[in-house]
Amino acid sequence: MEILLNSGTTLVIIAAVVGLFMAWGIGANDVANAMGTSVGSKALTIKQAIIIAMVFEFAGAYLAGGEVTSTIRKGIIDASFFIDTPELLVFGMISALFAAATWLLIASALGWPVSTTHSIVGAIVGFAAMGVSVDAVTWSKVGGIVGSWIITPLISGVIAFIIFNSAQKLIFDTEKPLQQAKRWVPFYMFLAGFVLALVTIKKGLKHLNLHIGTADGYIYAIATAIIVAIIGKVFINRIKFDETAAMKTHYANVEKVFAILMIVTACAMAFAHGSNDVANAIGPLAAVVSIVDNGGQIAAKSSIAWWILPLGGLGIVAGLAIFGHKVIATIGTGITHLTPSRGFAAELAAACTVVISSGAGLPISTTQTLVGAVLGVGMARGIAAINLGVVRNIVVSWVITLPVGAGLSILFFWFMKAIFV
Repeated sequence: MEILLNSGTTLVIIAAVVGLFMAWGIGANDVANAMGTSVGSKALTIKQAIIIAMVFEFAGAYLAGGEVTSTIRKGIIDASFFIDTPELLVFGMISALFAAATWLLIASALGWPVSTTHSIVGAIVGFAAMGVSVDAVTWSKVGGIVGSWIITPLISGVIAFIIFNSAQKLIFDTEKPLQQAKRWVPFYMFLAGFVLALVTIKKGLKHLNLHIGTADGYIYAIATAIIVAIIGKVFINRIKFDETAAMKTHYANVEKVFAILMIVTACAMAFAHGSNDVANAIGPLAAVVSIVDNGGQIAAKSSIAWWILPLGGLGIVAGLAIFGHKVIATIGTGITHLTPSRGFAAELAAACTVVISSGAGLPISTTQTLVGAVLGVGMARGIAAINLGVVRNIVVSWVITLPVGAGLSILFFWFMKAIFV
């Protein structure tokens, strides 16, 4: 307790710097993979994607990142083990942030899309199990996260496979793809509007203390979807195409319609992602600030100091702008060749999976969701369309994320104890 009284300000400053580093890692890795499909399909240039992500990620993080956050992210460790030694929880949270951020830096440099959620979870498990007690970890929660490695990509892959195949059969494999696009694309716009509105309501606006019930959420989502579909139909009907042009030109024009859809899905996903995943950086930071401010008292929830959310938002934006291009390249072009229609199928499938998983209470990784969706689109064209070497590297990086995060966290935790105790 004396450590917190004597070195509290120093610990908060260290936590703020490391929290900024973690937010930077989220931007470099997680945000990059959310934008990868848009860039890989050439719906957006890398510059446009970074600008869109900067605006919507920051807006999501700052406007809907939450006034209050769980002190122990994901409820994976038992706070009662730290009541007599709150300084150990402070050391642990700083160590976990530094460990997860270090791993994200390494993975981003290699172009590996790893899960920021799993990075921070592995790091928290590491310091708690080795530095405090094995019993301090809620192992059933960890088991659920490991299970999500298989379930999440599988769900999104199947949905992407279905969406892509439906677009092929209804639009691309017909004699008049442009006419079919005018008929069917508003339905895809309705589906996209509905799912993205639900994602925003469930993952984003819940942080703004707008208590929207389940039934109301669906009503708002349907209303939004109808408006999106009507606006889409008006714009598509205005587009004039040369019906006598070669079939190749028709396909190119249909892809342009899907490119517009991709931009809409990219904006909404960036907002929802910013609001949800900024907690991986600011949750442990807010916990440190709360424990120091309350003289060692550990609350179940930590109110977030005014400067923490903008710090998280700025970190995310900086990480994407400086280092995001490598992971964008892996998702966009490394796994399979993407066109706007394929990219749209992948992004919409990822959004559907987020809604399904949050409704079922499954722990979700946006990274694994999107990679699974891109794989699903690739599988729809046959196994030869997938770069299996890239996929192998990605899967290996997922498997080692938890142990690497845990190992680094233990080292940093012992280092901090050696300095302060």
